Amino acid sequence: MNDALLNQEFRAAMRQLAGGVSVITAANGNERTGLTATSVVSISMDPPELFISVNQTSSSWPVIEKAGKFGINVLQHGQQIVAEHFSGKGGRKGDDRYADDDWYQTPDGVWLSRRALAAFACDVEKVWLHRQHALIAGKVTRIDINPGPKPLAYWQGHYGSFSGQ
Repeated sequence: MNDALLNQEFRAAMRQLAGGVSVITAANGNERTGLTATSVVSISMDPPELFISVNQTSSSWPVIEKAGKFGINVLQHGQQIVAEHFSGKGGRKGDDRYADDDWYQTPDGVWLSRRALAAFACDVEKVWLHRQHALIAGKVTRIDINPGPKPLAYWQGHYGSFSGQ
């Protein structure tokens, strides 16, 4: 199988994996941006640490690298527009991605959503550069929890929700 076909099949296969939707926020001084992610991984409970992967060509990577911190916002079903903004839909970039939600800045400069199911402020603990991605381990420094709303999910290129049983 040639590489192009393998890449297409890999993308199609990965679309079968349903995921919760998070927004990764990045800010350094007056510069703020971010991205939409469907995979955030817990890597340690003591101390609490999370793992994210950011494409090195994204606008977020140099901001995270300079700031040494980032936010993870686990979106609820009513925040689909936020996920779309942070994915760049409609050409949104930088600070423009923060429209249509209720954001606040932690004392150490991390932007978190007041409406997210859970929001984490993280300090960059370790970075591995692998192919086109920066694999980032973040030590959790703050947690906000907003239980109740249904989570925003992503599967086969579409947003939806998981309602449980």
